Amino acid sequence: MPDVSIPLSSGRPTVEVNGQVASDLAAALTALEIRERIDGLAQAQLAFGNWGTRDDAPGYTLFGRDRLEFGKQLAIKLGTDLLFSGRVMALQARFPKAGAGEAQLVVQVEDQLQDLRMKRRSRSFDQASLADAAQRIASDHGLTAQVDAESPTLPLLAQVNQSDLAFLREQARRCEAEVWLEGRTLHLAARRRRGGGTLSLDYGGKLMGFDVRADLALQRTELSVAGWSVADKQAIKETARADSVLSSETGDGEAGAALLQQKIGARPDTVAHLHPGSADEARQLAEAWLRQINRRFVVGHGLAQPDARLRCGASVELTGLGPLFSGKYALAEVTHRFDMAEGLRTEFVAERPWIGRAA
Repeated sequence: MPDVSIPLSSGRPTVEVNGQVASDLAAALTALEIRERIDGLAQAQLAFGNWGTRDDAPGYTLFGRDRLEFGKQLAIKLGTDLLFSGRVMALQARFPKAGAGEAQLVVQVEDQLQDLRMKRRSRSFDQASLADAAQRIASDHGLTAQVDAESPTLPLLAQVNQSDLAFLREQARRCEAEVWLEGRTLHLAARRRRGGGTLSLDYGGKLMGFDVRADLALQRTELSVAGWSVADKQAIKETARADSVLSSETGDGEAGAALLQQKIGARPDTVAHLHPGSADEARQLAEAWLRQINRRFVVGHGLAQPDARLRCGASVELTGLGPLFSGKYALAEVTHRFDMAEGLRTEFVAERPWIGRAA
């Protein structure tokens, strides 16, 4: 096992309110959790000590709502690197048992995708692609949209009593796209097109811990999507096979679906609830769903020194884990945590569709 270097960073993040550095709030910060997932809507929870001197008298220091108020923009930074930015959506007070700790004010913050989550409606997009729908939804919320996914133009996209965010997530999954917000830009892109560099994490160095599992239980060797073509008035069924769909993502390793075929046997599956209207749409859905299923063959939960580059969709090269589990992963979830006991650190969930070959 590699020697372990400095295990955790004790650095304290910087807090900004409406663009202004709030050094007093950073000093009062006792706990922080920033959560991000690949389906969009990042959230943060900050806990501040709420007892001290205010107006030359002892008392609660943060109940004035002059510093922390609904709708205010909060940014959390690591040095000059932005970890999170969003608006205050909830205020929570914690009053522990007497003598068990200090009173706290807890602030819940969400990024601007929260606007899309709160707007529910029914409407249709005629002769539209995912890009067309995303552009219109982004414009409705004062954002711009950038879409990089294979999205066919369909006769009708129906948003039926759904929030704008739920509708976008649903359509993105059909095109194997991920959703995230960057500044004022709404992004939807297939994982293989997200771009960016690869961050290297060495076990015993920047990677402090990693718990990883390769599991065949949910793997599939092929996936079929069935539907009905209104234009042709006939049933349609298209099948995607793992050996072709994921061939570019396995490198020198062994794909979970291939191991399933060799060790257990073929495990085909059918998805019948997606309602494709053409053979091309059914084929795209089958490939997208099969990729998403089989990319979770190897799933690891990691603990790393804090780094703003650890974001959902980023690639990490993990080393020092032996021949089976070293190599490149995609980050599916990222959580930045801070507390007074362990300082600031980053937890993540990483996934990939292959396992390394035995030495």
